[in-house]
Amino acid sequence: MASRGDFHNHSTASDGAYTPTYVVELAYKQGVRVFALTDHDSTEGVPEARYAASNLEGFTLIPGVEFGTDIPGGEVHVLGYYLFPEDPELQATLARLREGRRGRGERMVEKLQALGLNVTWEQVQRHAGDASVGRPHVAAALVESGCVANVQEAFDKYIGRNGPAYAEREKFTPTEAVAAIVRLGGVACLAHPADLEDLDEHLSALKAAGLAAMEVYYKDYAPEVVERLRAAAKRFDLIPLGGSDYHGIFGREEPLPGGMYSEMPESSIQAILDLGRDRAPPSAK
Repeated sequence: MASRGDFHNHSTASDGAYTPTYVVELAYKQGVRVFALTDHDSTEGVPEARYAASNLEGFTLIPGVEFGTDIPGGEVHVLGYYLFPEDPELQATLARLREGRRGRGERMVEKLQALGLNVTWEQVQRHAGDASVGRPHVAAALVESGCVANVQEAFDKYIGRNGPAYAEREKFTPTEAVAAIVRLGGVACLAHPADLEDLDEHLSALKAAGLAAMEVYYKDYAPEVVERLRAAAKRFDLIPLGGSDYHGIFGREEPLPGGMYSEMPESSIQAILDLGRDRAPPSAK
């Protein structure tokens, strides 16, 4: 049974396989009624998602974005909810981050070519189209060239964090991301935190910056992981959220929207709705 809420999803506005309309309608068919579109460093899909959502009875769309941030030797993602695509400061920040993604993609292609792999930047651009360039687009180019069998293999062999073709992007720290989300009137949520070392240390700093939620019921987190993260969320007074992180690119095993191993409780869904109830675009305040 799908969760009624899903707060982590991607579309063709970044590195998802399907349009915002398709993803919204798929979520609705799965039983999701509270849904966040959180493309990487982009809100370009929000207007289309809003239109699709307006035709679905009892469906709430939360506009969002996923910021990629860096820590020494690792990467942390921060979700921002209730952000407004019309906000010029938000768009300036996202444009800077997308340019960093583009530069990283170009460096990855250079590294792959140095390894003797037949992949080009033009292929990556074609797979990305007008979307924010991401590693899945590089992976798709590797699949197209016959260098790997599927997207997961591309990550495992070449472009994952410890892969030989991995490249860093412009530095944007988790604390900076949370502070930016809060400054822009949004709600900040730490994404897929289970593998973070020194989690409490990170949560202490992020909570001080304004973090309001953390993914606990993430797509494939086992019950014991969920319980550990739920306890951490309680210690730091964070809303325990979750999502499928749906991209539509990882084959039949990928959970569909709402598909979480451990179902999110209604109290979490209501808590994030309560936080967003009184928010309005900057121009409307």
